Amino acid sequence: MKNQSRRSFLQAAVRGGVGLTLLPGIVPARLFGADAPGKKITVAQIGCGRMGRSDVRNVLAEPLARVVAVCDLDSRRLAAGKKLVEDFYKEQGESRVEVKTYHDYHEVLARPDIDAVVVTVPDHSHALVAIHAALAGKHIYVQKPVTYNIAEAIGLRRAVEAKQVILQTGSQQRSEQPWGSFRKASEAVRNGRIGRLNTIRIGVGLDKISGHAPAPMSVPPNLDYERWLGSAPEQPYMEGRVHSQQALEGRPGWITTEDFGLGMITNWGAHHIDIAQWAMGQELGGPLTVDAHAAFMANDVWTVHSTYHVEMQYPNHVQVILDNQFETGLRFEGDEGWVFCTRSAEKVTASDPNQPAAEAKPALRASDSKILSPLPDNAVRWMPSKTHHGNWLESIAAHRQPIAPIQQSARSVEACCAAWISMKLQRKLTWDVATEMFVGDDAANALRGRKARKPEYDFAEVLKKAGIA
Repeated sequence: MKNQSRRSFLQAAVRGGVGLTLLPGIVPARLFGADAPGKKITVAQIGCGRMGRSDVRNVLAEPLARVVAVCDLDSRRLAAGKKLVEDFYKEQGESRVEVKTYHDYHEVLARPDIDAVVVTVPDHSHALVAIHAALAGKHIYVQKPVTYNIAEAIGLRRAVEAKQVILQTGSQQRSEQPWGSFRKASEAVRNGRIGRLNTIRIGVGLDKISGHAPAPMSVPPNLDYERWLGSAPEQPYMEGRVHSQQALEGRPGWITTEDFGLGMITNWGAHHIDIAQWAMGQELGGPLTVDAHAAFMANDVWTVHSTYHVEMQYPNHVQVILDNQFETGLRFEGDEGWVFCTRSAEKVTASDPNQPAAEAKPALRASDSKILSPLPDNAVRWMPSKTHHGNWLESIAAHRQPIAPIQQSARSVEACCAAWISMKLQRKLTWDVATEMFVGDDAANALRGRKARKPEYDFAEVLKKAGIA
């Protein structure tokens, strides 16, 4: 791309968004020198499992990026990640490709030539890795849920804002590809196409027990289990609670183990509640009350919730209801109609049955076709974002916030975690958006975070040493 066309594209990207913020002093100077057209945003992939491989493929497809390093605590996955990146560049005609491998992500962050990192580690380690990355001045793409708990979300937001780096959350439903239905539905709701919004019904899928009892195992020699365990409580290794040692692409067990991930309420909940808050104008807000009930797995290698019912009251008398019997997706109901959006026939979990093609429903549907008709020129519109990883890279180069910044994703995960806390306490809670705490409830507030297993895995200590309160 010629220099002028590249600059024009980036300037247009800045002008095209709603409520974008230009950020000072966060763009590598080398991107805009005399030889700028030949420069790339250098990226390292941290975590080479199922989603890590998906993330790095998406970054490789973007012309602004150059992947130069991969990092993983499992040497088998590390080697597979290296091969994936090298094979891609070789297929592009490059004869000599060098991709460095790292066991310790701190060594990645110490490299001054790396501009940005993609953090695709298990949920319980998102915050620590991303906070260290922010302190190192790296731009960050971090998978959803952006953090494991509420305290971490607040801490990560503080680190990102203090260091003025760009963080994109992996809330891909905000981007046009591959699921544009969420943007269209939420824009319609935000612009009053269904009248006054009163109810949002959300289905986030259902996790089912594995059928295997917990049983300690020997740690495989290719896995650094001590570092993998990180901040989580001390416990013996079980393959079913970590990831498969046979396959790279399968759904890992940590997703369904509560010490590492909180279950569907934060897994797909982070996607759908994020869209719900976006649509109703609460992307920097949250619920007023949360009343959730769930059944939790017992005597199984997995430990997260299974069935669930959640009711959250939001400002303007909007009720958000999640139930495991709802169709996966979001149904927005107003006094003048409804609109529904989903990913169509895609499975939420590996155990979901395949949906027969004959029964497949459109990913976007409404009570009246007029609800989805083109919006007027003066309508509220979402920031342009063709692809999610592309939007992140363009945001780095164009000096502005991405479509899913930490200020908004922190609020989304807070709502999800508030629902989980209500599930655990089995009672209704009152949430204060301003203080990001529960009102008059010590037990609930105690579950906003957890004590790290060892000081070196304590994100709060890392922030304290960096002088970030």
